[in-house]
Amino acid sequence: MTTEEIPAKAKEVRLAAHPDGALTLANFELAEAAVAEPGEGEVLVRYQYLQLAAVMQDLMKPEPSLPMPGYQVGAPMWGAAVGVVVASNSPDLAPGDIVEGMDGFKEYSTGPAGDYFKLDPDAFPSPLHYLTQGPTAYHGMVDIVEVGEGDTVFVSGAAGGVGSLAGQIAKCRGAKRVIGAAGSKAKVEYLVNELGYDAAFDYHDGPVLDRLRELAPDGIDVFFDTVGGEQFEAAVQAASAGARFALCGALSGQVGDAIGAFPRLDIMTSIVKQISIRPFATYHTPEQIWAWNSNFATWLKEGRFVLPQSVVEGGLEAAPQALIDLLGGKYTGNLVVKF
Repeated sequence: MTTEEIPAKAKEVRLAAHPDGALTLANFELAEAAVAEPGEGEVLVRYQYLQLAAVMQDLMKPEPSLPMPGYQVGAPMWGAAVGVVVASNSPDLAPGDIVEGMDGFKEYSTGPAGDYFKLDPDAFPSPLHYLTQGPTAYHGMVDIVEVGEGDTVFVSGAAGGVGSLAGQIAKCRGAKRVIGAAGSKAKVEYLVNELGYDAAFDYHDGPVLDRLRELAPDGIDVFFDTVGGEQFEAAVQAASAGARFALCGALSGQVGDAIGAFPRLDIMTSIVKQISIRPFATYHTPEQIWAWNSNFATWLKEGRFVLPQSVVEGGLEAAPQALIDLLGGKYTGNLVVKF
């Protein structure tokens, strides 16, 4: 059963070459591929929105060393996308159902119905609300560091896809004070005026430790790190006794000089303060996704949460440049390309 005319071919984005240094358009290939008809137990999905994330640059490396499959040269890239079922040979999904899939660097996707997650169209104001890095932010803040009442929290990379959610999660969980670091004055204002951070600073404006001591004179209880480098080192010095660190990423080592991925750890200070340092990876299990979506929906309805999201128009062909711009710091919040 189909709901619309299906084209014979559709666009997809493939990895053309592993990056050697900064990502460029030469690393991508925009191609056309045949649209396969769904077989028994399969569906055909027309994607409408694709989520982009900084981790995609790491997945383009020959050996990404991440708990997820890397991209292969000559093959379509993968990523979370939301679309509509347009043809179905499965009793589990019907034409018109809104679903999320993971092979989103293509306009059309054919596969077993079980490869797609049926979404509740009434849970959120729009399907875009499903395309966030919320499971990562929620798992780190809630399961890893157990943020709660009275905590003073510092989030690095606070205007990014994960950080822009992590700070709000901390506030919703009762944190006393949430501080964010970002890379420009505009992003600092965005954190405070739009996302409800209690304070924020531009890490270019001087030693990070000086700003932390100024903004959190009694120390920080929770550090959610997406950057590494100087910000990690400063957080150790500014930590209160028994502080909990969730290490989510190392953007300072992913973009530009890789030295940022190797901050120095003041071991004696960590011992004396009894800091708990927990690196983590989020596998986006059904349990993690459910925990995030259920709480996100509740906080939205209560007016306690803002969806920090940038949407790029222009179709699938706009995705490569949008990813390059994301890594260059152009966008705030989560980034989505609209087909």
